[in-house]
Amino acid sequence: MKVFQDARDYQILFLSLFLSLGVVNRDWTLSPIRVVLIIIACLLVQFLCESLTHYQQKINTLINKNYNEKILESISFQGWKSALITSLGLSLLLRANDISTLVIASAIAIASKFIFKYHNKHFFNPANFGIIGVLLLTNDGWISPGQWGSDWLYLGLFLATGAMVLKKVGRWETTAVFLSTYGILEAIYNYYLGWNFEVLLHQLMTGSLLVFAFFMLSDPRSIPDGKNGRIIWAIVIAFLGFILGNLFFINNGVFWSLFIISPLTILFDLIWKGNRFRWRYSINS
Repeated sequence: MKVFQDARDYQILFLSLFLSLGVVNRDWTLSPIRVVLIIIACLLVQFLCESLTHYQQKINTLINKNYNEKILESISFQGWKSALITSLGLSLLLRANDISTLVIASAIAIASKFIFKYHNKHFFNPANFGIIGVLLLTNDGWISPGQWGSDWLYLGLFLATGAMVLKKVGRWETTAVFLSTYGILEAIYNYYLGWNFEVLLHQLMTGSLLVFAFFMLSDPRSIPDGKNGRIIWAIVIAFLGFILGNLFFINNGVFWSLFIISPLTILFDLIWKGNRFRWRYSINS
């Protein structure tokens, strides 16, 4: 099996790098055993959901006597890369006192891809759905916003690796428009409040915001297909995230904003047409 044939190979490499650096150098409360459990949970639920989908299609094919060799082939577990990326994203962003909370987040994150979809396209980002899901269902989970501190080395790593992934995916305008819009709104608000530039810099350099912008918001399988739709979608998310965070004082407002706006992807795809993105060798990831 050849590696680095699609953007997911780079995402796995870079997210693993960030996670390793965080555990070793940032003294996180997330232990390696928790990371392993999150990964196992995501991969297991992905396999179970793929198996159920495969056998359902197989039964429907046999009932309708519409023999399709591709469907009748054995399950090949094609979505493991996407599941692994989801597990790494959850490990980077989600914290909880109880291990079961992390397992629940992993399970509902992967399951959301198979439940909430329209025309075979899921419209929730799995990691985002898992995080918001446990925030709504439990009192145990939270997003760690400042785990990277304000080190310029980490900022450079995020920008360089994130730009590489965006180039491979071809959805760079989503992240660029979001960060530009969100940055301008925060700058205007900071000026209005009379805060200095260091405050703005601290707000825009948080690790959770950068992971969100480069590795979650740009997920090509759950965002609008059309370029114009993606641009407007990113602007809407930036505005709502800014409002939730600064006017309603909701922590990590951008994550809630993405969760709230995600179902509108269906409408955006109907208005602004575009080519459907597909991962290499993947049918349901």
